[in-house]
Amino acid sequence: MVCQQDPLIRTVCELYYKISSLETLSPCRDVNALLTHLVRLCIPPHPVDVSALCSAVQEVRSNLIRLCGEAEGLLEAHFSDLLASFDRPLDHLSLFPYYNNYIKLAQLEYSLLSHHLPGGGTPETVAFIGSGPLPLTSLVLAANHLPAAAFHNYDIDSAANSRARRLVLPDPDLSQRVHFHTDDIMNVTAELGNYDVVFLAALVGMAEEEKVRVIVHLAKHMAPGAILMVRSAHGARAFLYPVVDPSDLRGFEFLSVYHPTDEVINSVIVARRTSASIEDPAISGQAMIKKQLHPPPLAGKKCCEIKPFFVDPLNPYGDIAEDLAIEQRSS
Repeated sequence: MVCQQDPLIRTVCELYYKISSLETLSPCRDVNALLTHLVRLCIPPHPVDVSALCSAVQEVRSNLIRLCGEAEGLLEAHFSDLLASFDRPLDHLSLFPYYNNYIKLAQLEYSLLSHHLPGGGTPETVAFIGSGPLPLTSLVLAANHLPAAAFHNYDIDSAANSRARRLVLPDPDLSQRVHFHTDDIMNVTAELGNYDVVFLAALVGMAEEEKVRVIVHLAKHMAPGAILMVRSAHGARAFLYPVVDPSDLRGFEFLSVYHPTDEVINSVIVARRTSASIEDPAISGQAMIKKQLHPPPLAGKKCCEIKPFFVDPLNPYGDIAEDLAIEQRSS
């Protein structure tokens, strides 16, 4: 198989077969070791075009993204349960081993968002689609960057929302501003027109056609002028997360994209809902790419400070999870 002659692709395939043979993807030493290896492999720049891969490797990539997503969800569920054991869960978010990563990622996304908000204003209503059991992006943005905004988190999994809601309820401020909705976003229509900003999580719509379908749905129902923040992936990082191309942003004006060249995994795309109907062919495909603005520098922050998910072999989350669980049982 020609594409597997590439050492990176060959190693990715080998890791996929090992990961797919694990008995569980819940936090443990074996899961951490394999995913750490995979992430470190995919971080360096590599001229791979995932759209040009042979069908067998395309299938491996699709399955690998789903496995990584499942492992990420299980990790978040574990720590959400642990945090819920405290009287004030939000005071202990730093127990999550990658909490600081979310702090820095939220700073990056807020900087990009602020650069494109009309008149330098701040949004009053924000939606996050695919928030999961530990909605750290919403929590960090609400607490640190948008202290007056209301956040509406959507997830198709009722158990994930129940876990997330437990974390917020004891907080007198965020319990009034951070809300959770259990629904398939494809069933949400009129409500989408109420939000100034909509975040689309990387793992909502894992296959390309699913992602495009979600984006088209958002374009139909978001208000003209509203901002869409989309997480994507670039280069070999596309073995970890789905790719969104600016040409997929039908119904949106493409504003900017941030492709990290360091240890940040996710790219961030910023787009604005146009006033045109998405049935208008003039707003589809490459016609949507009107301009690309370079994001402003982050004051006091370097993007290289943002660590990737599953990357600390000296502090594997399996050990952290086990130690904290033991500590909670003994307290």
